[in-house]
Amino acid sequence: MRIAIASDHAAFDLKAELRDYLIGLGHEVADLGPVTPDRVDYPDYGYKLADVVAAGTAEFGVALCGSGIGIAIAVNRHPALRCAQVAEPYSARLAREHNNANAIALGARLIGADMAKACLDAFLAAQFQGGRHAGRVDKLTHPTC
Repeated sequence: MRIAIASDHAAFDLKAELRDYLIGLGHEVADLGPVTPDRVDYPDYGYKLADVVAAGTAEFGVALCGSGIGIAIAVNRHPALRCAQVAEPYSARLAREHNNANAIALGARLIGADMAKACLDAFLAAQFQGGRHAGRVDKLTHPTC
C-alpha cells in the first residue's frame, strides 16, 4: 500500500517509528514532515496529508499530533477525507469497516508506540463493509442538509 504520514513536533518521534514500521511491513511510505522536531503547526501538516490522499498519491493517511485531535480536525476539513482519531485497535478497525475512513489520527501523548502499531495494523487490515454503511458514508461526502 501507499501510505502518507505526517505529524507535528509533539509526534515527531512516533512518526519516525511508525514510518519505519510501515516500511518494514512492505508499504511505500511518503513522509510529509516535519523533518526536524522543531515546533510546527499541526494544521499545515494535516492539510498536506489530506491533499496527498485526496489526489490519490497515497491510499491512506496517518496523521499524528500530541492528542490526535487537532490534526484529525485539519485533515477532515478536506471533503474527500474521512479521518478517524483512535486510541485502540477496535475503533481503528471500525473506522474502516463502517466509515470507510481513508486516514487515521493518533495522539503521541496518549498512546505508546506499540498501541499505535496495533491501531495501524487493525486499520490497514480492515475493509469497508459497504451495505448499510454505504449510504451513510455517501452522506459524509454529499451532505443533504
